[in-house]
Amino acid sequence: METKAIRMFDGGFMSQPFAFGGEEGKDQFDEQIIYRSSLQNFLIDTGSEVILVDTGFRTGFAAPAKKLGAPLYMGEKVADYMEAFAATGYKPEQVTKILITHKHPDHSDCINEFPHAKVYIAPEDADAMKLEGENIVRAQYGETYKNFPKAQQVADGIWFIEAKGHTKGNSIIIAENDGLFYMFHGDVTYCDAALKANKLSIVFEDKDAARQTLDRVRQFIKDNPTVYLSTHCPEGYENLEMKRVMTL
Repeated sequence: METKAIRMFDGGFMSQPFAFGGEEGKDQFDEQIIYRSSLQNFLIDTGSEVILVDTGFRTGFAAPAKKLGAPLYMGEKVADYMEAFAATGYKPEQVTKILITHKHPDHSDCINEFPHAKVYIAPEDADAMKLEGENIVRAQYGETYKNFPKAQQVADGIWFIEAKGHTKGNSIIIAENDGLFYMFHGDVTYCDAALKANKLSIVFEDKDAARQTLDRVRQFIKDNPTVYLSTHCPEGYENLEMKRVMTL
């Protein structure tokens, strides 16, 4: 199994109130403290399948400009999603599955670019996006996985897991390889610092569910050697490159 980052933006920043303020409130944190930001999604080559975890903004997306005091600045564009995908060496028709962590466009905008892919997504977010068609697979969480009570195995060693909170249909994906657990978590946290500090961001649809999800994620990481693959901070691709196991 080989995993690659599909990198779209880098060199950005996010404020501590944005990244940490979901429960205590933004005013409890220091807007002068900032964390690095980027944007990347991921690709898994199992040897028999090419699987995408999320698909980014469509080609030509105009990101907000850099602005002093902005809660989140993604950074300078590295490439549009489809350019970044092409740089991995694969062709769209090779992709067999797309695993969508949640409905937001930086995670789901390019699903129509892959003609042979089945798109796995939680029912709530599929309904919110009004997704229809034979290629849309609404997740069926009929199994448990470690400490997660609702999961579905979608390929050998790859699990699609209910993780509500950020959106009502938020999901995470875990891929097992060579004794490590690669966790593609979408936006359970926006930066690794928030995971370590046990803080929710200000972006959620269900705060209680988001807290439960973060608690489960942290317990999983404590119990299993986990490479934590974030979408919105450069530790996401750095952790992958170094196979760096998260410690809490």
